[in-house]
Amino acid sequence: MTLSTQFITMIAMTSGGFYLGMVLDTFRRFASSWKNRIILSYVMETSFWLTQVTILFYVLFRVNGGELRLYIFLACLLGFSIYQVFAARLYKSLLDRMILIIKAVYRFMKRVVHFIVINPVKWLLLLIISIITGFFKVIISVLLFLFRIIAAPIKWVFQGFYHLLPTRFKIFLHKIAGFYSTMKNICIKVWKYVKSWRR
Repeated sequence: MTLSTQFITMIAMTSGGFYLGMVLDTFRRFASSWKNRIILSYVMETSFWLTQVTILFYVLFRVNGGELRLYIFLACLLGFSIYQVFAARLYKSLLDRMILIIKAVYRFMKRVVHFIVINPVKWLLLLIISIITGFFKVIISVLLFLFRIIAAPIKWVFQGFYHLLPTRFKIFLHKIAGFYSTMKNICIKVWKYVKSWRR
């Protein structure tokens, strides 16, 4: 490996260590979202480190063909240390601000979508439901009116026929109606008792 290749490798691995510090802080910032889930936390940690090792090795492969030397690890450690000393606090502050901005933009977009899309669709559905409900109410009212018109003559015929019945037969009908009403009330009371007993 030539001197220039070694120098480029040192620069690349130092930059890789600096990058590793940044992505590690970013990962730790979001790790609180799944820290109480053991399996998910294990999967995320493993995936994170495998991804970073793959990225750093790809950079090393592009620079010197993938040759590993002790100074490469030292360069990575140097870059990570430079980040921790000079840039960690500033990056964490910028990261927190970026997260706040993204959250604010997300809330704003959510309100805009809710105002432009969801609310109009909601009111349109309510309008359609109101129109359909009103239409059925009109139909039911018309049917009830027609039923009353048709039922009125039938009622008059039965009332006239009832007045022509003998008095004893009228008394018998009254007794049957009273018995039916009594049985109906008893059944209702038994059903209410059974429902209360089930609860």
